[in-house]
Amino acid sequence: METIKALWNKYKEIINYLIFGVLTTVVNYVSYLILAKVCNVDYMVSTVVAQIISILFAYVTNKLFVFQTKGLSKKEFFKEMFSFFGFRILSLFLDMGFMYLFVDVLHLNDVIMKLVSNVLIVIANYIFSKLFVFKKK
Repeated sequence: METIKALWNKYKEIINYLIFGVLTTVVNYVSYLILAKVCNVDYMVSTVVAQIISILFAYVTNKLFVFQTKGLSKKEFFKEMFSFFGFRILSLFLDMGFMYLFVDVLHLNDVIMKLVSNVLIVIANYIFSKLFVFKKK
């Protein structure tokens, strides 16, 4: 039991990020499917809207459960928030570029490519969040 506790304490942040990263991916993917396949919204518009929804979900879960930044001054809070959204906008452009390349140019299945894109985006977002957004003091 002590070994499990030690492993949890050592990898808690990564485990929580993976859990909430998967949930964020589910939010993104389901939003995309509903918009693109049920509502027949263009796949690029669906990609953008799904990203916006998942970014909002990710900010709350990352702040509260993954990186647990607390006690920030108003200035620090807004810096953290704008930094998070800035890097997620970068992720949005990566997602859009990926979707354009693999769907429009290479004519691959958008549903499969959206899932692949989300996996790559989760990895990139962890790196951005860890190194630039939710830095420990």
